[in-house]
Amino acid sequence: MYSVFGLSHDASLLLYALISILGLILLIAKFKMNPFVALIVGAIFMGLISGMPFTDIVKSYQEGVASVLGFIAIVLGLGTMLGKLMAESGGAERIAQTLVRVFGEKNVHWAMMVVALICGIPVFIQVGIVLLFPLVFVIAKHTGTSLIKIGLSLVAGLAVVHSLIPPHPAAMLAVGIFNADVGKTIFLALIVSLPAAAIAGPLYGTWISKRIKVETSSELMEQFTETKDRELPGFGITLFTILLPVILMLLATIVDLMLPETNGFRQVVDFIGSPIIALLLALLFAFYSFGYARGFSKQQILKYTNDCLGPVASIILLIGAGGGFNRILTDSGVGDAIAEFAQSAHLSPLVLAFVIAGLIRAAVGSATVAMTTAAGIVAPIAMTMPGGSPELLVLATGAGSIILSHVNDSGFWIVKEYLNLSVPQTLKTWTVMETILGFAAFGMVLLLSVFI
Repeated sequence: MYSVFGLSHDASLLLYALISILGLILLIAKFKMNPFVALIVGAIFMGLISGMPFTDIVKSYQEGVASVLGFIAIVLGLGTMLGKLMAESGGAERIAQTLVRVFGEKNVHWAMMVVALICGIPVFIQVGIVLLFPLVFVIAKHTGTSLIKIGLSLVAGLAVVHSLIPPHPAAMLAVGIFNADVGKTIFLALIVSLPAAAIAGPLYGTWISKRIKVETSSELMEQFTETKDRELPGFGITLFTILLPVILMLLATIVDLMLPETNGFRQVVDFIGSPIIALLLALLFAFYSFGYARGFSKQQILKYTNDCLGPVASIILLIGAGGGFNRILTDSGVGDAIAEFAQSAHLSPLVLAFVIAGLIRAAVGSATVAMTTAAGIVAPIAMTMPGGSPELLVLATGAGSIILSHVNDSGFWIVKEYLNLSVPQTLKTWTVMETILGFAAFGMVLLLSVFI
C-alpha cells in the first residue's frame, strides 16, 4: 500500500476508504452511473489503492457478493412471493384496514413501528423488511400517508431490534464475549429500544417526509396493492400466515435455551426455525391460505409467484454489489486500522464500545461485523475496569453498530429501492434515521448506567 503525506499505514488506509466512499457517492449522485456498476468500480479502486494483490481483489469481491446473496437472494425471493400472495388475496388490505381502525389514520406510522418491534425480535432485518414492506405500500395507499413516513417507522423498529436484542446473532455473540446475562440484556434492550425507535422512526419520519417528496414506484405499488373484487381473508388467518416464520424462528430460539445442541428434537426445531426454511414453510402454507382458500387456481398462483420476482432483481444485484464492496473494505484492513486508533484512546468502556462499533460500521457497512469486532476489542479493556455492567456494554456496542449506514450497507440499497429514493435522498432518510437511532439508544444506555 502507498502511504500519502507521510501518514502511517493505518491512517492511509482510513484516508483511502474515505476517498473510495466519497467517490462512490459522487459517481452515483453526480455522474448518474448505475449504482451496480459504481459499487464494483469503487470496490476495485479501494482494493488497488490499498495495495491488495490483483488476484485477491477479485477473489475478495466475489466472496463478498456470494456471502451476502447466499442468504439474502433466497430470503428476498421467498419473502416477495409471500408478499405478492398476501396482496393478491387481499390479506394486506385486511391488515391495513385493521391497523387503521385500531390506531387511527393519523397514528398508523406508530402501528408499523410496534409491529416491527414485535416481529423483528426473532427475525433478521432483511426478512422483516421483505415481510412487512408490502403493508407499508398498502397502508400508504389506503390512508394517503407518505411512504417515507410509514417506511422509516418500520425500518427503525426492525433496525434497533436487529442490533440490540438477543437472539440476533451479533447481540448473542456480544453477550458471550462480555459474559452478560441474556435475560437481563433483553430486558434492558427493550427499555432502550422503545424510545430510540420512537425518536428515529415516527418522529423523524414525520419531520423528513414533509421535506422530501418522491414518486412511489408504480411497479411495486401495483404489485403490493392490487386486489381483485373478492371477499377479503380473515384477520386471524392473515396474521397467522405472516407471522408463521416469526413463530417458527421464535420457537427455535426458545428450544435452544432449554435443550443441549446434541438433542435430536432441538436439531429438528432449529432446522424448521432457520430463516430460509421458516419462510419456505410459510410460503407453502400461503399457497393454501392466500391461494386455494381464496379461489385461486394453480395457474394463477404460478403466475403471481413468477411475476413478482422481476421488480426485486435490481435490488438483489445492488445488495450483492454492496456486499462485495463491504468485503474489500474489510479485507484491505480498514476495520483493523479503526480498531487500533480507537483502542489507543483513553475512554470509558461504554464510550469506547460505541465509538469503535460506529467507526467500523461506517467503514465496512455491516452492523454484525461492527458489533462482533468492537466487542472483541473492548471486552479485555472492560475486564480491567470492574464495576461496569456487561449488559450495558452489549447495548452500547449494538448502538454504535447502527449509526452511519450508507452506500456500503445492503440495507441502504434495499430501502432505497423500496422507497424509490435517489442516493442523496436515501442518505437524508435512511442514513440519518439510523444515526439518530444509534445515538438515541446510546443516550438511553448512558442514562441507565447512572442507576446500574
